[in-house]
Amino acid sequence: MRGLLKLLVAAAVVSAATGLWLTAPNRVAPERFANLTGDSIKGEHVFTASGCASCHHVPGAEDKLTLSGGMAFPSDFGTFYAPNISPDSEQGIGGWTLLELANAVTRGVSPEGQHYYPAFPYNAYNKMMDQDIADLHAYLQTLPASAVPSKPHDVGFPFNIRRSLGGWKFLFFNDQWVIDVPPELERGRYLAEAQAHCAECHTPRNILGGLDTGRWMAGAPNPSGKGSIPALTPNKLTWSAEDVAYYLESGFTPDYDSVGGHMAEVVENFSHLSAEDRTAVAAYIKALPAPGTK
Repeated sequence: MRGLLKLLVAAAVVSAATGLWLTAPNRVAPERFANLTGDSIKGEHVFTASGCASCHHVPGAEDKLTLSGGMAFPSDFGTFYAPNISPDSEQGIGGWTLLELANAVTRGVSPEGQHYYPAFPYNAYNKMMDQDIADLHAYLQTLPASAVPSKPHDVGFPFNIRRSLGGWKFLFFNDQWVIDVPPELERGRYLAEAQAHCAECHTPRNILGGLDTGRWMAGAPNPSGKGSIPALTPNKLTWSAEDVAYYLESGFTPDYDSVGGHMAEVVENFSHLSAEDRTAVAAYIKALPAPGTK
């Protein structure tokens, strides 16, 4: 009996140690960013393509460069609120180093070593180039500071246990490209899969909130509970590449309808990018495989 008890205790210790190891934050190697210098001018492009202002500006405010946060993102797991990412040293991220920003953006880990919820699309940003992150860091420091505290997430048990997000990352964190493309489509893939994180809205999720990559860009329920996010796959989207590029520039569909909802923010961002970038994203979208054929 005593031997069995010792065996059970040992198994419990091993299980606990394994759980702690699996759920521990995974940070980037410091040497990756040690010699990088950011360019704030280039960083503005990264900021725009990545849609930072779309989520982090004050809801309803005309000023979209004071990133006080507060926008709500409802989900099956609770409601998440975009935090203050202005350069305020107390309430924002003004005190963050480049390495700390890189850990947040590409690993979903805070400077304090806590996991971020995947409402923050680090599972897309983790494919961004290191220099782009350095440039973004430089640009963020040029924006207005705001002392408005971040609004806490409204998430109940057990989803409020941050450590458990390490298990989610173990299952779903993926820094590899989803779609294989020829070289001429790599720019569009980079913008769509990484910076603009299109799949975060346009791809359905499984019961644990992970993206169902087998139905990549196949459309998804609207997290707000109102309607759905349309599919971008060839079996559903009949627009030409030119139609897609024009929509990203103007917000007008081939049927003379106009963009609405959060997509209006996305179009505003893309309208400030180059025509070449919009054409690249359109080409990537038209190259998407039908669901289940990837």
